[in-house]
Amino acid sequence: MPPLGTLPAAPRAEKRPVTVSHHGVSVTDDYGWLRADNWQDVMRDPTALPAEIRAYLEAENAYTDAVLGDTKELQDKLFAEMKARIKEDDNSVPSPDGAWAYYSSFVTGGQYPRVMRSKRDGSGEVVLLDGNAEAQGKDYWQLGSANHSPDHRWLAYAVDDKGSELFTLRIRDLQTGVDLDDAVPDTHGGVWADNDTLFYVKLDNDHRPLEVWRHARGTAASADVLVYEEKDKGFYVGLGRTQSARFITIDVHDHQTTEVYLIDSARPFDAPRLVAPRRFGHEYSVEHHGDDLIIMTNKDAEDFQILSAPIASPAEAHWQPLVPHRSGRLIIEAVAYKNYLVRLEREESLPRIVIRRWADGVEHSIAFDEEAYSLGVSQGYEYDTGTLRFTYSSMTTPSEVIDYDIETKTRTLRKRQEIPSGHNPTDYVTRRVFAPTRDGETVPVSLLYRKGTPLDSTAPLFLYGYGSYGISIPASFSTTRLSLVDRGFVFAIAHIRGGKDKGYRWYTGGKKQTKLNTFHDFIDAGEYLAKEKFTTRGRIVANGGSAGGMLMGVVANMAPDLFLGIIADVPFVDVLNTMLDASLPLTPPEWLEWGNPIESEKEFALIASYSPYDNVAAKPYPHIFAYGGLTDPRVTYWEPAKWIARLRANSTSDNMIVMKINMAGGHGGASGRFEQLHEMALDYAFALKISDRAGA
Repeated sequence: MPPLGTLPAAPRAEKRPVTVSHHGVSVTDDYGWLRADNWQDVMRDPTALPAEIRAYLEAENAYTDAVLGDTKELQDKLFAEMKARIKEDDNSVPSPDGAWAYYSSFVTGGQYPRVMRSKRDGSGEVVLLDGNAEAQGKDYWQLGSANHSPDHRWLAYAVDDKGSELFTLRIRDLQTGVDLDDAVPDTHGGVWADNDTLFYVKLDNDHRPLEVWRHARGTAASADVLVYEEKDKGFYVGLGRTQSARFITIDVHDHQTTEVYLIDSARPFDAPRLVAPRRFGHEYSVEHHGDDLIIMTNKDAEDFQILSAPIASPAEAHWQPLVPHRSGRLIIEAVAYKNYLVRLEREESLPRIVIRRWADGVEHSIAFDEEAYSLGVSQGYEYDTGTLRFTYSSMTTPSEVIDYDIETKTRTLRKRQEIPSGHNPTDYVTRRVFAPTRDGETVPVSLLYRKGTPLDSTAPLFLYGYGSYGISIPASFSTTRLSLVDRGFVFAIAHIRGGKDKGYRWYTGGKKQTKLNTFHDFIDAGEYLAKEKFTTRGRIVANGGSAGGMLMGVVANMAPDLFLGIIADVPFVDVLNTMLDASLPLTPPEWLEWGNPIESEKEFALIASYSPYDNVAAKPYPHIFAYGGLTDPRVTYWEPAKWIARLRANSTSDNMIVMKINMAGGHGGASGRFEQLHEMALDYAFALKISDRAGA
C-alpha cells in the first residue's frame, strides 16, 4: 500500500464564518453554507441540491475513491465473501393467517424482496409484489410496509424511492394484481380496520408524522378524512393494531411520554377514544384481551409493569396489577394472545421470554445457555394460537426461527440461517465481559473472535457502540463481521449507558445531564479491553452510526490516542446547531433526549461541551471515515460534511480523514441488499487498511 504521504490533495471547504449568540455565548460556524436552504426540496428531488454544494460533495467522494483506491481489490474480495454467505434464493418462514400464509422471498441475483402468499399448507405460491420489478430503473427503492386486508383481497403497501422516508401508499387488488388509482404520498404505514377502510400517518411539510387519516378504498386521497392531528411538534404519531385485531392504536409519543387512542376496527368511523391522557414521563402501550385492555406501563415502575383495565373504563384509576414491577428486570414487550400473555424482558443485559397462561396465571420462561445472545418475539397474524414463534441467535450462532408449543414446551426449528459458503460456530468464541467505569459501574461488552486469535495485546479490535434513545444493541449473529474476525480482529459491542441493556436506569444514566456517561463508558470499555490484552491502545477501530456516530465524534475529541480509526456512519455530529434549529424534522422531539439549548442556558452549555463539530480542535486525530446520505431526514448530509471539513482543517496528524456521501440514498444507505454489502466492504477495507499499516 502506498505511504499516506503520497495521497492526493484533499478538498478544502471554503470558510464562510457566521457567528450567532445564544445565552451570551458566541458560536461561529465556518461551514454552515453546506446546509442547502432548500433542503426540504432536496428530500423530494435530489437534483434540487445547489450546484456549489453538489460540486463539493462530489469532490469529497472522488477524494475518498482515490485515497481508498488501493483497497479496491480488497473491497471486491470482502464483497464476494459477504455475498457468498447470503443464501440468495431465500425465504422467510411463512406466517399463517386463516387459510393463507404470508412471507417474503429473494431470488438469485435479486436486490429486493418479494411479498409472497401461499395456502396454509404451503401449496399455491403467489407473488403479490416483486420488489425487483418495482425498483427497475430507480436509483433507490425501499418497501416500507405491506399489509393485507382482513379478507385477503387487498394489499396496502408503501414505497420510498428517494431515501427520504417519504413513502407513497398504494393498494393492490390481489385478484388482478393491479394497483388502484388511490395513491397517497408522504405517508408512514397503512393499517386496515376492515376490508374497505385504511388508516395511515401523513407527514407534514417539515417531515414530521403528526396526522392520522382515514382512507376509503377506491376513493381519491383528496376525499380522505383527518382523524387525529397532533399540535405539539415535539410529539410524533404512530399507528398499530392489537394482536386480537379488535383495535387500531394511535400512539402519540416523544422520547419519554406516551398517549394512546383506540379505534374499534368494527366501528372505523367512530372518533378515536383516549386510554389515558399524557403525563410527562409516563410511557405506556396497549394490548387487548377479552373485556380488558392489557397495559405495559412505567407508572410507579421504572422498569415497567403490566396492568389491566376494563375496555369500558380504561382510565388510570381503573388499572389493576397483572405483572408487578421488579427493579432491574426491564419488560420490553407484551403480546396478548387468546389463551396466553407473552412478554419479552431483559435482566443483566440478557433477554428472556416469559409466558403466562390466562386461565390459571401459571408462568414459565424459555431458557438459553450461551453467555450472550439475541432474542425476539415474532407476533404473527393470529390471536387464537398455541404456538409462539421466536428468533434466536448469538454472535457465533446463525439466526434460528423456532416455533414453540406453549403447552408441551417443545421447540420446532423452522429455519436456521444458511451460510452457503460455510460456517462452523465452533471455530469462534463469543464472550461477555464487564468493563469497570470511572464512576463505579460496569459496562457489559459482547465479544467475538476466532479461536486461535492471540489475546496478548497484538490483535486489532473493532469496537461498536450506540448508547442513545434507550436502544439496546443485541449480541446477534452477523455474516459480515466474520470478514473481520477471520482476519484476526476481535469484534466487540460495548453496551453503554444510554441504552436499556441493564434496565431503564441504564438509559436515564446516559441522557441529557448524564450524557457524558455514554462517552466515558465507551472510552472506559476500550481501555479495559486493552488492559485485558484483547488489543492494545491505538489498535482500536471504533464504529457507530446515527446517534452512535455522535458517540464517534465525541470520543475522537476526548481520547484520540485510544483509537487507530473511527468509522462514523450517518453521524449526528452537529448536535448544537441542530438542536438550535427548530425547523429541522427531528429537533423538537429530540430536546427531551439531549436538552433544549434554545430555552435553557444550562442545557446549551452541556450540549456545547460535547457537540463533536463544535469541539474539534488542533490535535492528532486518528484515521476517520464518515458516511452520509443526501436525502437523509434524520441526520442531514451537511452534518458529516461540515464535521469532516473542520476535522481536516484542524487535525495535526497525517491520518486519513475521508467522507462518502450517497447521492441517491438516505439514513439507511443503499437500498439493495448487495449495494449495502458494497458499503460494508468499504467500511471494513478502511479498517483493514489502517490496521495493516499499524501492525506493519
